[in-house]
Amino acid sequence: MAGIHHVEVWVADLVSSRAEWGWLLGAVGFVRASAWPEGESWEAGGAYVTLTTSPNLSGSEHDRRAPGVNHLAFAAGPRDRVDAIMAAAPEHGWRPLYAERYPHAGGPDHYAGWLENSAGFKAEIVADER
Repeated sequence: MAGIHHVEVWVADLVSSRAEWGWLLGAVGFVRASAWPEGESWEAGGAYVTLTTSPNLSGSEHDRRAPGVNHLAFAAGPRDRVDAIMAAAPEHGWRPLYAERYPHAGGPDHYAGWLENSAGFKAEIVADER
């Protein structure tokens, strides 16, 4: 069966990444499986996300608009769960994006919220289709 095995996110600041990404990953159903001085892994449904300190820090911030991955999208379950995550996100270092179009910035049949963390990484929180 096709699917994603894992995603490795290289970060500049592991302390803030652990706080921001750790909260978000937990909120969408991931469980921290391991941690080491340079990173940690979070698992859900057979796939995992690893946060790792980049060995090649250049001093520049992450630019999600540059070539590469723009964002990660996470299934969050029912719409009220998406709403709860979006409401709590600012307390955990995530800034809502496209607030004026929430929850249908992706179109009238797509219920989701978009967030950006302090490092410029973007995440999409998607409700189950009904």
